[in-house]
Amino acid sequence: MSEKKAVKKSAKDKAPKAAKSAVAKEKGGKKTASKVLPAAVPAKSKDPVQAAPKAASKAAVKSALQAVARTVVKPAKPKDLAQAAKSAPKAEPSQLLERILTLELVRVTERAAVASSLLRGRGQEKAADQAAVDAMRRELNNLPIDGTVVIGEGERDEAPMLFIGERVGTGKGPKVDIAVDPLEGTTLCAKDMPGSIAVMAMAEGGTLLAAPDVYMEKIAVGPGYPPGIVDLDRSPEENIKALAKAKGVEPKDVTVLILERPRHEDLIRRVRSLGCGIRLITDGDIMGVIFTSMPGETGIDLYMGIGAAPEGVIAAGALRCIGGQMQGRLILDTPEKRERAKKMGVTDPNRKYELTDLARGDVVVAATGVTDGALLDGVRFKDGHVETDTIVYRSSTGTVRRIKAEHRNIEKFHLEP
Repeated sequence: MSEKKAVKKSAKDKAPKAAKSAVAKEKGGKKTASKVLPAAVPAKSKDPVQAAPKAASKAAVKSALQAVARTVVKPAKPKDLAQAAKSAPKAEPSQLLERILTLELVRVTERAAVASSLLRGRGQEKAADQAAVDAMRRELNNLPIDGTVVIGEGERDEAPMLFIGERVGTGKGPKVDIAVDPLEGTTLCAKDMPGSIAVMAMAEGGTLLAAPDVYMEKIAVGPGYPPGIVDLDRSPEENIKALAKAKGVEPKDVTVLILERPRHEDLIRRVRSLGCGIRLITDGDIMGVIFTSMPGETGIDLYMGIGAAPEGVIAAGALRCIGGQMQGRLILDTPEKRERAKKMGVTDPNRKYELTDLARGDVVVAATGVTDGALLDGVRFKDGHVETDTIVYRSSTGTVRRIKAEHRNIEKFHLEP
């Protein structure tokens, strides 16, 4: 055997043993790191053993193997990992809304819907509303958030409410704004009529319009139209004609959804004078606004009229997720209302709010059916479980989730015996 071949054979025989020995020495004598060795060599550098000349001496091989051994990375100590965690980039609030809170919101509206559904058809509007409020408050206070209710309901009719400025959550988590309507359509629930829902919106702190519980003039259309296609400063006739032109149809082919109230008698007359179809609803104008985003399914092209401000903000959040345009203007028709609005930061009582003024940033909206409706099924009590139907919207991703759930742990709803 030539000297050249002998050196080559010696390197092959001794390299694995020498590598194991070197690693074991680095690890305090334990022979457990042989599997780590390949990963320890930098990906872009050449293997020192492979890089050694074929005619290398034993000393050269030994030197190369020692170089390999020095590249083995020691496991991080617990205190090093803790320090790394502290210095890691913080998750953005929008990421937290996605990762932590989206499904938690579903649980909140599910609890409120189930609680109020026990009073469907009982004729007890305030009792049903109170049940929804209590359930929603209880679940909100379990969430890992530092939340503030910036828009609630109840001031207009002295109904039970989550009051504006109320702090909710554990206080340990992201700062978020909350807009709530624990039971939209209290009359619908009391009469067991279609369309009652439990609904709320959550957004990054400071991004939802903070306004008193007053009425709001609203107009909304779905996606696919030029910006500014409708405007509160135009007459109903002008808005309908502009929308019809953009759709490529006659005004009579436009269908408008309006809340059936005495205050809308003149609006209804003017819309019908153009030959338009009108769908009147008795309650539930959040879903009324959302219907404009899916005209192919609902047949609704335009929402017009006056409804509650809380519902306007929540509907704006949902519409941002699925596309569309909306404007709102608070109706501050008394000195007391104007003063209340001023204390909440409303400096211009006649301001026209665009969609992103009402709800900006990352918004998540969840709604659970209480009674059956066009979009959501009501709560079902089955043998041994409860069924709920929920829709969740998220603005930053444009995601719409439908969640039909069977709840077999009924105790979590805290139902009265």
